[in-house]
Amino acid sequence: MDRETVIVLDFGGQYNQLIARRVRECNVYCEIYSYRTSIEKIKEIHPKGIIFTGGPNSCYEADSPTYTKEIFQLGIPILGICYGSQLMMHLLGGTVETAPVREYGKIEVTVDTTSKLFQDVSEKTICWMSHNDYISKVAPGFRISAHTADCPAAAMEDTERNLYATQFHPEVLHTKEGKKMLSNFVYQVCGCSGDWKMDSFVEESIQAIRKKVGDGKVLCALSGGVDSSVAAVMLSKAVGNQLTCVFVDHGLLRKNEGDEVEAVFGPEGPYDLNFIRVNAQERFYSKLKGVEDPEKKRKIIGEEFIRVFEEEAKKIGQVDFLVQGTIYPDVVESGVGGESTVIKSHHNVGGLPDYVDFKEIIEPLRDLFKDEVRQAGLELGIPEYLVFRQPFPGPGLGIRIIGEVTAEKVQMVQDADAIWREEIAKAGWDKKVNQYFAALTNMRSVGVMGDERTYDYAIALRAVTTTDFMTAESAEIPWEIIGKVTSRIVNEVKHINRVMYDCTGKPPATIEFE
Repeated sequence: MDRETVIVLDFGGQYNQLIARRVRECNVYCEIYSYRTSIEKIKEIHPKGIIFTGGPNSCYEADSPTYTKEIFQLGIPILGICYGSQLMMHLLGGTVETAPVREYGKIEVTVDTTSKLFQDVSEKTICWMSHNDYISKVAPGFRISAHTADCPAAAMEDTERNLYATQFHPEVLHTKEGKKMLSNFVYQVCGCSGDWKMDSFVEESIQAIRKKVGDGKVLCALSGGVDSSVAAVMLSKAVGNQLTCVFVDHGLLRKNEGDEVEAVFGPEGPYDLNFIRVNAQERFYSKLKGVEDPEKKRKIIGEEFIRVFEEEAKKIGQVDFLVQGTIYPDVVESGVGGESTVIKSHHNVGGLPDYVDFKEIIEPLRDLFKDEVRQAGLELGIPEYLVFRQPFPGPGLGIRIIGEVTAEKVQMVQDADAIWREEIAKAGWDKKVNQYFAALTNMRSVGVMGDERTYDYAIALRAVTTTDFMTAESAEIPWEIIGKVTSRIVNEVKHINRVMYDCTGKPPATIEFE
């Protein structure tokens, strides 16, 4: 699809995905690339604008991430953020030094409202600062367009060359008018038209899939989660009965979920899909026997998925394409999109076995963030209760069980999770928290039940609030709900004698347990 694009050049900043999402919220398509991306590749993309991210380094050190100065001669508008602003000054002849006063947190910034970047922004506005270095002298051709009490160059610009820079982070919610600033950059500076809308994306995707598939046969990996459900319905609208959906029940789903998925997508459901359910619980359990390392578990589950699909494909004859519900954070977090550290491997990105017996893999949602996948689902007419169901990882409960996976442990976490979700919904908190689940720890401890001493497992309850799933805060669930859930779990779930609530945010933790 030929669409106007702004690119984020990632120098190792923790907010790389957030910048891309904020730009997309302005209806402008945005992708993340590593600072190692060649200038030739950037010329090929022909972006309307480029944003340099922040990063943890000092730009004046020899081994710090950098880029060729040629990028400033392409005539493409560039916005540098934090480290990106310092790097821009450093490369163009300014001076960056260790700051006499480190700024961190919400800081009042005075901006020049005549700047294109700060059009309709309050003259004094709250912004999020996070820096040890500062720009002591701006590069030739630049003028300062914002300052704080301790930061003389909080923003600067060279309007002749369309180069802009902010020492603060406009992409985070703590910067009150940050979205307006990014909107000003993409519209006032880059001249974007804002044609990135979900209805046109869905229609273009369906047409592109139809063209690619031709009269080929397609096999869809349907897990019943939001991503694979939206991918399945999109493919169904594109190629009709050329599509077969294989639902692998690997025994690592939530309680009763296998039957719920079949009720929606099976022969009795509203969609005209060729639906095959494969009950492969024992097969997965035997492969996972004795395996404790989370990365190994992910890879085993991913590989076994592919093997099952290959077997089903052979049963139904030649299959040309495999569909997967990969989404953009999967791509970026697997180290394919940006520069930030690989947090975890995904069984649907880069973690595929060496031998996959399909001509090509189709990933229709690969460019979308989670909230955009949900918008696409609504555009496709998928019911709201399916579109907004709880996020669930591809490897399922395999990564919500710390240590070895067994059928008995799966039962424990399914039952505890069902109680937690039921009580959260009963109390009306399902509308207030973005993700909540139970995980089984590998900790066993002494307890007393009745007159007997027990030595059983501890369940950890998790509930977070988040707007983007890239950062999250632990939800402050009322004690009476946690107390009731605790009582129910220790009374109703065998081999659980302790319940804990996880109070950690992301970062430093991840939302999932492994």
